[in-house]
Amino acid sequence: MSDELDKLAALLQEDVPPPRPEAKMAALQAGMAAFEKNAETFQGSAKPERLTHDRPLNGAGFMEGVRRMFEKLSPRGLMLGGASFATIALAIVITQNADLSGPAPFDPTANAPTQGSLGPADSEMGYVPRPEPEVAAPPPPAMAIAQALKDSPTVNAPPVASLMAPAPAPAQGRSLLAAGAPAAEMQPMAADGFVQPAPENRDQFAGEAVSAIKVAKDEPVSTFSIDVDTASYAVMRRSLLNGHLPDPDSVRTEELINYFDYNYASPETAAQPFAPQTTLLHTPWNPDTLLLHIGIQGYEIPLAERPPVNLVFLIDTSGSMNAPDKLPLLIQSFRLLLSTLTEEDSVAIVTYAGSAGVALAPTPASDSRTILDALTHLSAGGSTAGQAGLEQAYGLAESMMEEGETARVILATDGDFNVGMSSPEEMQNFIEAKRETGVYLSILGFGQGNYNDALMQTLAQNGNGTAAYIDTLAEAQKVLVDQIGGALFTIAQDVKIQVEFNPAEVAEYRLIGYETRALNREDFNNDRVDAGDIGAGTQVTALYEITPVGSPAVSVDPLRYGEARPLPESNGELAFLKLRYKLPGESTSNLITTPVANAPEDQVSQDVLFSTAVASFGQLLRGDTRLGDWGFDDVLRLAQQGKGEDRFGYRAEFIRLVRLAEAAQ
Repeated sequence: MSDELDKLAALLQEDVPPPRPEAKMAALQAGMAAFEKNAETFQGSAKPERLTHDRPLNGAGFMEGVRRMFEKLSPRGLMLGGASFATIALAIVITQNADLSGPAPFDPTANAPTQGSLGPADSEMGYVPRPEPEVAAPPPPAMAIAQALKDSPTVNAPPVASLMAPAPAPAQGRSLLAAGAPAAEMQPMAADGFVQPAPENRDQFAGEAVSAIKVAKDEPVSTFSIDVDTASYAVMRRSLLNGHLPDPDSVRTEELINYFDYNYASPETAAQPFAPQTTLLHTPWNPDTLLLHIGIQGYEIPLAERPPVNLVFLIDTSGSMNAPDKLPLLIQSFRLLLSTLTEEDSVAIVTYAGSAGVALAPTPASDSRTILDALTHLSAGGSTAGQAGLEQAYGLAESMMEEGETARVILATDGDFNVGMSSPEEMQNFIEAKRETGVYLSILGFGQGNYNDALMQTLAQNGNGTAAYIDTLAEAQKVLVDQIGGALFTIAQDVKIQVEFNPAEVAEYRLIGYETRALNREDFNNDRVDAGDIGAGTQVTALYEITPVGSPAVSVDPLRYGEARPLPESNGELAFLKLRYKLPGESTSNLITTPVANAPEDQVSQDVLFSTAVASFGQLLRGDTRLGDWGFDDVLRLAQQGKGEDRFGYRAEFIRLVRLAEAAQ
C-alpha cells in the first residue's frame, strides 16, 4: 500500500473530533490522489484518465469519471482499486454524518461496542470481535461502492439509490400548504433533504350535525346547557397554522365564541353569581333575520376570599406522549400554573403508563422546588393505564380535601386510553359516580395525531370541569394563568338556559352551536339533570338566529292539513329568557328570568360585533349552508369592526386565522 493510503488509514483510525468541511475535503482529495497513484503504479504506462475537480465530487459526473477509471485498470489494479474506493466511500459516509457546526450532541449509545471493532471500551468489557469471514472475489466497482455504504455503521446516510438517481423536478403549481391540503397529505422534509412519510393521523372527533331550524309554533322552547370549554378553538388554530382547514367535526362554534373575553356587566355578589344580558340586532349575513345575543358574566372571586385548593396533576406518561408538543409542553405548562398558587394550596402528582403511581405526595405549593423536580423527571413510555390513574388520582384528591376547601384533578393527556376503561360510556359512568365526592375534574389536551377529542369532552362534561387544548405555551399562559380562577373555582353548577319564543313575533329560530349541549324541555326544571358549571370570572355567550313572522326568509311551509291555530296577540316581547343554576354544594336550583324586547338595536357594542363575527366563522368552518354568500372576507371585515381594545392580542390573532382560512379554502 502506498504512503498516501497508509496516511489515510491512520487518519480514519484516530479518535479525533468530528472534522470540519475543509478537513473533509482535504481527506477526500488525499484519498483520490492515493487512489490514482495506486492505479498508476499497477498499470505501468497505461495511466487512467485523471479526474478533474471542476465539477462536484458527487452526482452523475463523478460516477461517470469513476466508471472510466475502473475500465482502464488491470485485474490487479481493479481489485486494489475497488478496495481502496470502498475505504474512501466509507470515509465519505462517516464525514457526511458528522456535526459540522460544533461538538456532536450527547448520544448515550456513542460508546457502545460495534460489531467488528475493538476499542478501549471493548477491551475493558471483555468484548471480543467475531472472526472476519473469508474475503470473496471483489464485486464490480459500482457494487463495491454500494456495499461499502450499506455496511457502514451510520444510520442517517441517504439510500444509495437516491445518491445515484437524478434530483426530482420541482412540483408545479401551488404547494400543498398553499392549497390548503390536509396535513396528513403533506410530506415533511427531513434535515438531509429527503422526504419523510407523514405520521398517521388518528385524531378522533365525535361531531354533531348543525342545529336544525325550529318552527316557533311547533317548538317554541329551546333548552341547552352552558359550555365554557375552549378546546375546539385551539384545535382549529393548530390546523390553520399547519396550512389546512380544520376537520368540520372538530369545530364547536360555541367554544370559538367563548374563547374571547367580552365586556359584560359584572355581578356584585356571589349570592347571584351572574346576570344575563341580551341584545337584538340585524343579522349581518341575512337582512331578513335577526340575531338574539345572550351574554353572561360570572362573579369574580377576590383573591383574599378564594378558598385553598388541592390539586392532583394526573399526567399521562405513556409512549404516545413522547413528542415535543406533548409531555415537554405539558411540563412547561404546569410550571406556569404553579406560579398562580399560594402557600395555602397543595399539589400532588400521579402518573400513568402501564401502571399508575404517585410521582409526588401532597406537597405545599410554596415548596416549588420539590414540585418542579418531580415534574422535570417525568418521561414517556409504556401503555396507557387510564383507569388505574383516574382511580388513584381521585382517591388522593379526596384525602387532601378538608372542610371548606376545593379539590380538583387536572388530567393532562393526548386522550389515548388503551388499558382499562377504554370506551366513553365506561369513563362517563366512572366520572359521574366520582363527582358526588366534591372532587372536580378538568382536562388539558396535548398533541396531534392521537388526540381523542370525543373522550376529552365526555370526561369534562361529566366531571363538573372544563376542557382546554394546549397547543402552545402562550395558550398555557391564557388557560392556566390569566384565566385560572375560572378553571379552579366554581361559582355556579348545573347552569341551564331556556328561551321561549313568541310565535306572534317569531316564525323560525335556530341556536348557533351548542349541538353537544342540547337538553330536553323537561330537563330544565329537573335538578337531577347535570349541566355545565361556571367558574369565577367566566363568561358565556350564545346566539340565536331568528326569522320574524312575515319575513321572506321563512324556510318551512305551513302544513296543508295541520290544525289551524290563531297566533296570540303580541305583547311587545320577542322571547322570554330563563336561566337556572345551583350554588356550589347545593341541590336546589335558583331561577333568573328576563323578557327580550322585539325592537333590534341600531347601535351595538364592539363585543357583540366581534362575537357575531366569530359565530359566522365557526359556521363557515362547519360547512353551514345558511349563510348565503357570506364568506371569510365578510368575517374579516366584521371582526375588524369589533376588534376593540384587544388587550392581549387574541382578537388580532383571530383576524390572522381568518386570513389563513381564506387562503386555504
